[in-house]
Amino acid sequence: MAILELKNIVKQFADYTAVNGVSLSIEQGEFFTLLGPSGCGKTTLLRMVAGFESPDSGQILLDGKDIKDLPPEQRPLHTVFQSYALFPHLTVRDNIAFPLKMAKWSKADIADRLKEQLGSVQLEQFAERYPHELSGGQRQRVAIARSLVDRPKLLLLDEPLSALDARLREHMHVELVRMQEQSGVTFVYVTHDQSEALALSSRIAVMNHGIVEQLGTPREIYSQPKTYYVADFIGKCNLLPAVVIESNPSSYKIKVAECIELVLPNDGIEATLGQQGWFALRPEKIKANWDPRHEDGVSCIKARVKGYYYYGDGTLYEFILPNGVVLQCMLSNNRPNQASFFQENDEVFISINPLAGNFLVK
Repeated sequence: MAILELKNIVKQFADYTAVNGVSLSIEQGEFFTLLGPSGCGKTTLLRMVAGFESPDSGQILLDGKDIKDLPPEQRPLHTVFQSYALFPHLTVRDNIAFPLKMAKWSKADIADRLKEQLGSVQLEQFAERYPHELSGGQRQRVAIARSLVDRPKLLLLDEPLSALDARLREHMHVELVRMQEQSGVTFVYVTHDQSEALALSSRIAVMNHGIVEQLGTPREIYSQPKTYYVADFIGKCNLLPAVVIESNPSSYKIKVAECIELVLPNDGIEATLGQQGWFALRPEKIKANWDPRHEDGVSCIKARVKGYYYYGDGTLYEFILPNGVVLQCMLSNNRPNQASFFQENDEVFISINPLAGNFLVK
């Protein structure tokens, strides 16, 4: 059941359209992420849900009720910012209890909820400390615990981990998912970090220039991008020019980078003869060997090693195809010395399974 519905939301600032007709339906208990670069409209959209901005048109339905004209303090939701916004003169206990005291809960009920909430964020031993005595990750946990303490219908999170270092952010990914699952509260999360969105989310809306380019699960967004923008924005991806050279009801053939022919199943794409587009292929989906490997449906082509980059668990190779096109390939380093298995200028054979990529129509 949808707890939040956005219907044709539009927001303009002077002659700039920040959000352009966005419609989304977010289910109860989801960890839903708005993902995109700076200026794509994701934070503006979140601020309209929170009540800090008003849409020029459209509806914001929370449990079926349009809340777009309600002031922020009357909306049954909370917002967590990257700045934490903790009260410096209050202890962890009093910071978390603040919303309950404002709502005039009884002392007994506050004590019971505080015990539960401190335990849920594993901060019992820090209850009497002040914000300046905590690490960045601990302060963020306090901010989230305070926002969840009165069980809002929605928790909005605006780039809450951006001020933390990389190692601490990874730790907080686990913490956030645990807190969301434990509380059952619907999270709407804003980030520009693709890896963060993929790790945390039930579903992701990828935004660009005020519109939603694609909506789906992390696996769908990464493995089945629907547009050039999504394929290019999410992780590393080879985006190779392609054209349809044969087409029939069950399959079609494309020529990729003017030198690779692939046959793909006709799964609803309007692949007409001469249709141009791109073949989107993730680097880890390519195989490379010293000798050609002949498998049904797999295209094998000779290439030359341009260079490589060692990443610990894998090595990213750049291969030059016969026509000069450069292809990136990520190979696992799960065997000794594999990082130096291929050297610059080595001739190798790369194998491409057509089902490992996506044809994106222009």
